[in-house]
Amino acid sequence: MNELEMSTKSATIATGFSRRRLWTARGMYGIVILFMLFDGIGKLAKPKQVIEGTLELGYEERHIAVLGVLGLICTILYAVPRTRFVGALLLTGFLGGAVAAQFRMDNPLWSNTLFPVYIAVLAWGPLWLLDQRLRNLIWKRH
Repeated sequence: MNELEMSTKSATIATGFSRRRLWTARGMYGIVILFMLFDGIGKLAKPKQVIEGTLELGYEERHIAVLGVLGLICTILYAVPRTRFVGALLLTGFLGGAVAAQFRMDNPLWSNTLFPVYIAVLAWGPLWLLDQRLRNLIWKRH
């Protein structure tokens, strides 16, 4: 057995998952967390583009910081392994509001309106990959 096979086997034994599955999940977590941090911090910093975009969606400027804080709270809960499931639930609700705002403005479906859905799928993907309980909840075989 070569060194790569041994390290893959030891990683599988330690976590119960293949190395590929583990790194795919970590990558998905990272994409979601980085995107949501960028979004939340951008809302708190309030550059001109964020203000204009938020106003175009029908929100007032005073709502931007609140949306940023809520997004960051959801993201922090998602980033902490112990609260990841609750964070994913809250992120899904938060992103559902973004879909509603985009839909209300009659923005393009595949690029603007469904973009938060893509992020939500990325948020739930790692939980699906790494949590047998979630897979059993949805696809339980009798």
